[in-house]
Amino acid sequence: MIDPRAIIDSGATLGEGVQIGPYSVIGPGVEIGAGCVIGPHVVIKGPTRIGCNNRIYQFASIGDDPQDKKYRGEPTRLEIGDGNTIREYCTINRGTIQDEGVTRIGSRNWIMAYVHIAHDCILGNDVVMANNASLAGHVHIDDHAILGGFAMVHQFCKIGAHAFLQFAAGVNRDVPPFVVASGIPAKPAGLNTEGMRRHGFDADRVLVLKKAYKLLYRSGLRLEQARAELEVLAAGHPDVARFSHFLESNPRSIIR
Repeated sequence: MIDPRAIIDSGATLGEGVQIGPYSVIGPGVEIGAGCVIGPHVVIKGPTRIGCNNRIYQFASIGDDPQDKKYRGEPTRLEIGDGNTIREYCTINRGTIQDEGVTRIGSRNWIMAYVHIAHDCILGNDVVMANNASLAGHVHIDDHAILGGFAMVHQFCKIGAHAFLQFAAGVNRDVPPFVVASGIPAKPAGLNTEGMRRHGFDADRVLVLKKAYKLLYRSGLRLEQARAELEVLAAGHPDVARFSHFLESNPRSIIR
């Protein structure tokens, strides 16, 4: 299951059934869980912990040093969950001590070719990043978010659950849950109703989220006023409560 032309450091730990292709390099401090498939010419450096049943395609660079001039060789790490697909030429860097010292990828994420995930980024579960999407440092992406091809996210931004960044969107402010972001700099372009439909949202749930969106973006209210109105609407509506909580918990400004 491990090609003899692969280079596996004695300090690496491989789970049951791991497959590693020719010319891949697995460094010390790397843990790879059971059932993972590592293609040819992949480089994985530690400290990196990879869960079970992930597939990493050829020429990906996983767990290398953060691209941060402040980095001085501190022992930071990368953590990847289960069932992720990481396609060709992806780059995922470890964290820095200026944050929590970890870059963290959840489970069941679909990460397409040429994606870059910088130091200290946090991805939830079931996130889709299309070809050439890029995250600067310290970006947080919540569950079920979708980043279109060539979408770019500025450092320290947060992307809410079920948000959708359209092709080549340039995000320099937070994007609330369920919101579609478009353009450079990114502006709100409606709700991700198609994504909600695919995840089983019924008409009533979509309708109340449309009301929340209108309060935030079409009512003419200042952000503080819109937040107050959303708190009232959130009573009895968990989806709106998620919307409202995102606005309360993130001190950065949102796309407007």
